[in-house]
Amino acid sequence: MKARIFLSAIALFCFGFVANAQEVKIGYTNVEYIMSLMPEMEQIDADIKDYSNQLGQQIQTKSTDFQRQAQAFQQAAPNMTEDARNTKQQELQKLQQEIQKFEQDAQAGYQRKLQELLEPVQTKVYNAINSVAAEHNYTHILSESAGQAPVILYTKDNDPFTDLVLAKLGVEAPADPAAN
Repeated sequence: MKARIFLSAIALFCFGFVANAQEVKIGYTNVEYIMSLMPEMEQIDADIKDYSNQLGQQIQTKSTDFQRQAQAFQQAAPNMTEDARNTKQQELQKLQQEIQKFEQDAQAGYQRKLQELLEPVQTKVYNAINSVAAEHNYTHILSESAGQAPVILYTKDNDPFTDLVLAKLGVEAPADPAAN
């Protein structure tokens, strides 16, 4: 008798898990793909390219100035006193260090600028993802990839979640279904 009650309890317990499992709805999407289709990305690409060109010109100007001063030093060095030569070498080393620091700061500035430009689009996409997930009763949404590594290694059928998000954003996917 105790065995039947115990088995019944286990069956009821398992049935509870099955019932809960049926409530789970998992979808996946490719955030990078969605963002690449956003109309704002064209302007962001142009803005970041302009910013990058400005930084590149500043670095080039500083490097050219350094090269000019180094050449002038090499030509004048034989006629300079040792103290003057040492002073000029220290100045050139300091200038070279400043250029290297400027390059590092420029790279960090580029990353900050890119993030600043992308943030409104990312927020818009994530809000649309959350909205579509809520509207279509998804319990979990996974990213198709994290950087270069795939997160979803197998799925039985094609999840329409990305298409739903694109529709929510008013963005049309290209005709080639292999692109996403």
